[in-house]
Amino acid sequence: MKTVYLVLAITGAVVPFVFFSSFVDVHGFGFNAFMAAVFENDAAAGVFADLQLSSFVFWLYMFSRPAAPKPWLFIAINLLIGLSCALPAYLYADARSRSI
Repeated sequence: MKTVYLVLAITGAVVPFVFFSSFVDVHGFGFNAFMAAVFENDAAAGVFADLQLSSFVFWLYMFSRPAAPKPWLFIAINLLIGLSCALPAYLYADARSRSI
């Protein structure tokens, strides 16, 4: 499973990057433009809200496991890249620490 988690973490970094880079090419790099796009319609806002809630649950889960990898790196990955990279990266690190 470790290899699957690693491949998913890499995929979870690359796929959102493709969309974000396309957005930046068209709209430039600006927080206000990004937030306006996130709340442009109810569907986008719903996906954004779901992502935020899922990230919060992920953070709670990481902090509830004292013997697991430290959560701060994965919170940074979650905020800078996204949950699609942070979650499988965390699962990879956790599986790796248990097999050593």
